[in-house]
Amino acid sequence: MSAAAAELRTVALLSRRALNEIVRVPGAAIPGVLAPTIFMLGLTAAFGNLILLPGFGTDDYMSFLVPVSMMQGAGFSGAATGVNLARDIEQGWFDRLLASPASRRSLLAGLVVSASLRALLPASFVFCVGLAFGVTWPGLLGLAIAIPVVMLTAAVASCWGAMIALRFKSQSAAPLMQSAMFMLVLFTPSYAPQELLTGWLQDVARYNPLSQTLEAIRQGFIGDVSWAETWPGLLAVAALAAVLSVFALRGMQRMAD
Repeated sequence: MSAAAAELRTVALLSRRALNEIVRVPGAAIPGVLAPTIFMLGLTAAFGNLILLPGFGTDDYMSFLVPVSMMQGAGFSGAATGVNLARDIEQGWFDRLLASPASRRSLLAGLVVSASLRALLPASFVFCVGLAFGVTWPGLLGLAIAIPVVMLTAAVASCWGAMIALRFKSQSAAPLMQSAMFMLVLFTPSYAPQELLTGWLQDVARYNPLSQTLEAIRQGFIGDVSWAETWPGLLAVAALAAVLSVFALRGMQRMAD
């Protein structure tokens, strides 16, 4: 077996192991599915009349919120991967992986792929609930863009979670994994368009790398899909994942040393 084939097999096995948790302990996946859905329904009920503001850009607030909840679900999925890694470190199982011939790159890729696939569960649930409440159908092209971008967002969250797990080596760091991604999504044009934000929130949202990512997911839900709205979001989330993966790999190397 070639080295590349061996790495791919390692990634596949680690991803399957992580995804098996959904089957073995389905209750563990429920919070990450329900929380974004509850946010979407609750905030629509509380702030749905924001669409009456001039320049809001859509007449359906839930359609505006569905992409936010999909990103939140991706963040929770990535954080769960980090928590599971911390558990494996505490139990000594990850030390055995580090001592194996498997490359650090394939070990991290297994975590990232499992988080990206796991993110499809809350995203699908939120989307189906949204459709039941009359959310705008984004079209096949809109979904073809939204789904990979949501998966990349989960990859970012999993790299961040892995960094924290490798640094603290304890499940007690779980709140840091979850809150950082939650805040990063929150401080985007999540609940109102960029043009309607004011003060420091507008400035933070302007420079938040996930703002463009959110707009890439959202475009099919509130309007037409265009490459001009897509490529900045793809570039931002891919660059963020690449940077965080470097730090995660360094954390693995330090732990092995």
